[in-house]
Amino acid sequence: MSKTRDFGALQKRRMRAANLLRRGFTQAQVAAKLGVSRQSVSRWAATVEAEGSTGLRKAGRAGRRPGLDEGQRRKLIESLKAGALVAGYGTDLWTLKRVGRLIEEDTGLRYSESGVWHVLANLGFSCQRPVGRALERNEALIEHWKRKRWPTLKKTPRPEDRR
Repeated sequence: MSKTRDFGALQKRRMRAANLLRRGFTQAQVAAKLGVSRQSVSRWAATVEAEGSTGLRKAGRAGRRPGLDEGQRRKLIESLKAGALVAGYGTDLWTLKRVGRLIEEDTGLRYSESGVWHVLANLGFSCQRPVGRALERNEALIEHWKRKRWPTLKKTPRPEDRR
């Protein structure tokens, strides 16, 4: 099942309803003929009365309007990528509560934690756990220690204990 609506087909249905109403059909008959609710036909009839048939052409958008506009979304992504330390937190870990606070400070919009989760998912972010490694970590030195120093320190079984 597709998540997108066929706005063209919906507009055709509204125009057909307007045509049937003009031809003298009752709202109940139009609703039955088109397989829609009487409330929809009543709303369409009121629109035709107020604005004419052209009022039925604009479908508007489906669903709730997004809270963040494109500019706000870009700014949020930049702030998140800059890190929580830059935003003034003691650790570089973004939590839903911290991101929610960031959104509210930048835009004035308040989201619940689940709402913040949806915003982050729509921006392409996912849940990540920090690796917990030191910034000063020296990979070459660690590799040298594993290959050279560790084998000399590691206990090996005595020949009689080997299988």
